[in-house]
Amino acid sequence: MQNEYLLIIQPSADVHEKIMQQKKLFAEKYDCPTAIHSKPHITLIKFMQWNMNENRIIHRFNNIIQTAKPFMVSLKNFSSFPTHTVYVNVETKNDIVSLVKSLRPVQAFLKFDDEHKPHYITEPHITIARKLAPWQYEQGWLEYSNSKFSAHFMVNNIVLLKRNESTKKYVVAATFSLLNKQEQKFVQANLFA
Repeated sequence: MQNEYLLIIQPSADVHEKIMQQKKLFAEKYDCPTAIHSKPHITLIKFMQWNMNENRIIHRFNNIIQTAKPFMVSLKNFSSFPTHTVYVNVETKNDIVSLVKSLRPVQAFLKFDDEHKPHYITEPHITIARKLAPWQYEQGWLEYSNSKFSAHFMVNNIVLLKRNESTKKYVVAATFSLLNKQEQKFVQANLFA
C-alpha cells in the first residue's frame, strides 16, 4: 500500500490556537469551510511512498534531524501566492531552509516514481486558506494584506504525517527531536598498533 507523507513543523499550542482563529474568521467571512480543515503547520517535504519503505525513511530522517539544533520561528503578518492562497508569513526562514537542505540526501529514498517525486518546500509558510476562488482570493487578500499578525514559537520536534488513499485524515507516523547531536564518524581501529 502507498501513503502520502508530510514532514512538518507544528507550532506551539498557543500559536496553533491563534492561527486557528484566523482560519475560522477567513472561513466564515469568505465562505471557505476548507480553511478550518487543515491544522496550522509548516510543510518541509511532501512525498508518496510505499508503506514497506516507511521504517527505512524514518531511520534516515531521524539520523539527520537529531543533528539539528532547536530554533525559534517568528511569524509576522500575512502574504499570498497570487490568485489562490493566503498564508501567515514566516519571518525567520533560514533555519527552516537549512533543515530542508540537510534532508536532500534522503531524496532518492522518497522518490516514488517519475510522476511522484518528493516536493521540498522552498517558501516556508502557514496556510490560512488555499485553492481559493478568484473572488475569495481578491477580497480575502485585500483584507489580509492590511492586517497585522505576530507570533513566535520554538521548534524542538519535526513530525512525519501519513495518510493512505482510503483516508483523508493524516496520522502521525513519527516524531523526530532536534537534539543538536554530532554526527557519528566511525574510525577503523588498528589492532596491531
